[in-house]
Amino acid sequence: EVQLQASGGGLVQAGGSLRLSCVVSGFSFDDYAIGWFRQAPGKEREGVSCLSSVDDITYYADSVKGRFTMSSDNAKNTVYLQMNSLKPEDTAVYYCGAVSMHYLYGNSWSNAHEYDYWGQGTQVTVSS
Repeated sequence: EVQLQASGGGLVQAGGSLRLSCVVSGFSFDDYAIGWFRQAPGKEREGVSCLSSVDDITYYADSVKGRFTMSSDNAKNTVYLQMNSLKPEDTAVYYCGAVSMHYLYGNSWSNAHEYDYWGQGTQVTVSS
């Protein structure tokens, strides 16, 4: 059974940091890349970052480049999103999802509709 379990959200002041975790099971990092998305109230789900462990490539949305870092611990089947210098506009529910490597090659990592599996969200709230 495929499962993604996201955690680590919380309330933080602007300029602060949080680290989100996504524990995965039921599939291999060889076959799927893991992406982080977020969705604020009234807005569409947007891509934040995506990590392909097979070729060690990480993608970031322009809005988070230089502030967020994605990494993985394959032995723990866990992917992390380190979020620094948080801003109020980063407030959203954050989701981790899995996208097939077959799709990812030659296509955009940030198309949420192409992700096959999703974890439950974790709320991140950044106060000003």
